[in-house]
Amino acid sequence: MNLKKLISGKTDNTFIQLFRYVFVGGFATVVDWGSSYLLFHVIFGNQYAIAANVISFILGLITNFIISTLWVFEESKVKNKIAEFLSFAAIGVVGLLMTVGITKLFEIWLADTTYLYQIIGKVTSTAAAFFWNFFARKYLLYSKKSSLKNTETLNQVQSDDSYKETNS
Repeated sequence: MNLKKLISGKTDNTFIQLFRYVFVGGFATVVDWGSSYLLFHVIFGNQYAIAANVISFILGLITNFIISTLWVFEESKVKNKIAEFLSFAAIGVVGLLMTVGITKLFEIWLADTTYLYQIIGKVTSTAAAFFWNFFARKYLLYSKKSSLKNTETLNQVQSDDSYKETNS
């Protein structure tokens, strides 16, 4: 596999998409964490941590969506961009909830043993959320295989509806 294929051009190859998604996810994380830091420490004067984290999560999510749709995934099954973004975001929120849950589990299991439970939980949950986000987005939003099945089903429904309209 040559380097040009890894970094440029459209592809449906899962390995190439995963390779690209590592960079997209990394950059989105920098946007998330960087904006969280700026919002909390500079804009909000060391107050409103939850607001800073919610806003920074949204900024990271938007960054991930824009770069993923331009560079990682070819074409969405969802033709409406707002609906596509909301679906993309819902998958991201599931990843966020996984992160919270996994971190909480490590707190329960390890808090009495080591103060490192937080970073162990963070690393583990980040990896789990990364793979969830990539594969859920790839197969639920951008996969051609199930897209063809969904298109055939949609065409059948539309055909049935037009048949009913003309025969009513």
